[in-house]
Amino acid sequence: MEYKIKRGSPEKQRSACLVLAVFEHQAMSLSASIIDKTTDGIITALIKRGDITGECGEIVLLPRVDSLPAERILLVGCGSQEEFSSRKLNQITADVIQKLQQSKINEATFFLPELNIEGSDIARRIEQIIIQAEYSCYQSDALKTDKKNNSKALKRITLFIGDSSSLATARQALITGQAIASGVNLARQLGDLPGNICTPSYLADQAKELARDFKMKAKILNEKAMEKLSMGSLLSVSRGSRQEARLIILEHKGGADKDAPIVLVGKGLTFDAGGISIKPSAAMDEMKYDMCGGASVIGTMRAIAEMKLPLNVIAIVPSSENMPDGDANKPGDIVTSMSGQTIEILNTDAEGRLILCDALTYAKRFKPSAVIDVATLTGACVVALGAHASGVFSNYDPLARELIDAGEKSLDRAWQMPLWDDYDKQLKSNFADMANIGGPKAGAVTAACFLARYTKAYDWAHLDIAGTAWLSGDDKGATGRPVKLLCEFLRGRAGLA
Repeated sequence: MEYKIKRGSPEKQRSACLVLAVFEHQAMSLSASIIDKTTDGIITALIKRGDITGECGEIVLLPRVDSLPAERILLVGCGSQEEFSSRKLNQITADVIQKLQQSKINEATFFLPELNIEGSDIARRIEQIIIQAEYSCYQSDALKTDKKNNSKALKRITLFIGDSSSLATARQALITGQAIASGVNLARQLGDLPGNICTPSYLADQAKELARDFKMKAKILNEKAMEKLSMGSLLSVSRGSRQEARLIILEHKGGADKDAPIVLVGKGLTFDAGGISIKPSAAMDEMKYDMCGGASVIGTMRAIAEMKLPLNVIAIVPSSENMPDGDANKPGDIVTSMSGQTIEILNTDAEGRLILCDALTYAKRFKPSAVIDVATLTGACVVALGAHASGVFSNYDPLARELIDAGEKSLDRAWQMPLWDDYDKQLKSNFADMANIGGPKAGAVTAACFLARYTKAYDWAHLDIAGTAWLSGDDKGATGRPVKLLCEFLRGRAGLA
C-alpha cells in the first residue's frame, strides 16, 4: 500500500473517495462539517432522515456530488464523540478498509487523523491507522494457485491533516507506522507458512536475508556449534526430527557501543507434534504456529531496523521441530542444559521451555540491560486469559509494568501473572535438579518458574502468547502479536514513545 500525507481544504480534494467521520447526536468531524456546508447540507439531510445515526461502525457510501471534485464520499459512524477512543479508531479503520475493498475503490483520502482522542496525538493516530489498514489488507494466499484478484484492490491512502505545523510530525509517523506494520505482517507471513516449508533452516535463511536488507548482523549456529556450547536441553528436542535445529542471532546496533543491549528471545518451534507425548490429532495443523514467538521477534527486528531505532537490540531464536521418533526424548529422560542444571523430562510436549532455557543462558554473554522472551508456551495461559491478553511474568516488576504500559498504548494488551516461590516448588524432581512440568495446576505459572531458574543474572520478562499469536476457525491465521507491544516498549527505551 502507498501512503502519503496531505493538507489543504477538504472540499478541494481530488480523490476516488473522501472518508469522513459522523458521530452520534448529529455531530460531525471538522472536515465533515466543511464538506456538509460545501454540499448545501447533504450530510445533515442524511442524518435527519436517519440514513446515518453515527453509531460506531455504521457506513454510508455516497456517489459523486456535483459540488465536489471527489468521486465519492464515505461516511463512517464513530459513536459518541466524548467516548471516541483508540480502540474505536482501529475498529472504524478496519470497517472502512473492508468497505473500500468490497466497493473496488483503489484510492481514498482519510480525514480520520483529525479525530480527537484523549492521550493520543496526531502522530499516534496516523501510525495506528496505517498499522490497522495494513493488517486489514493482509492476505494469506501466497501458496494458492487461484489468488485473489488485486487489480482493483485498495492501493493508495492519503492521510489528511488540517494543520501545517504538524506536517513534519505526520510524515515521521507515516514512516514509523509503515515500519511497524511491515514487522507485524512479516510475523504473520512466517506464522502462516506450513511446517514443511518453514523449517528451522528456512527461518534461519529468512533472518539472514533480513540482516542483508537492513544492515543487521546475523549469526546462525548449527547443531555442532550448539553441542560445543553444551546446549543439551535444546538439542534433546530436535533429536526426534529430521530437520536440524538452528540458533538464530540477529543484532541491530542503533545505540552507542557502550550501551547494554536489550535481548529478545523467541520460541521457534516450527512444528510441534508433542514428541512421544503426542498431541491429539484434532487441530494439530495449528502447531505450525508454535514458532510465532520467534516470528514476532524477527518481525520486531525488521520494524526497528526500518525505523532506524537508536537502540542496541539482539534477537535470539532457538528453532527446532518436536517430533516422535526412535531417538526422541522419552518421558523420564534427564538432560543437562547449557547452564549445567539437569532436567527430568516428564512430558515431551513441554518442549518450548527446553529450547528457551538454553537460549536464555546464551543471552547472558551479551550483558543485557533486559531480556524478554516470547513464546506460545502453555495452553494454561489460554485458559487463564483467552485470546485478548498475553501473559506477562517477570523477575523485575518495573520491567513488567513497562511491557503492560506498552501493550496499552499499542492496543496489544498484556496482563501480569504471579511468579512466586510457592509455584516453583511444583517443579521438584526426585532425580534431577528440576522437572520440566509442575503438574496440572497453574501450568502457565510453573512454566514461567522453570524459565526463571535460567534468568537470575539479569532483568527478565516472559510473554506467554499461546492465546494471542493466532486465531482459529473461519479467521484462522497468525496475528503478528506481540510485535506492536515490543516495538512500543523498545521505542520507549529509546526515548521515542
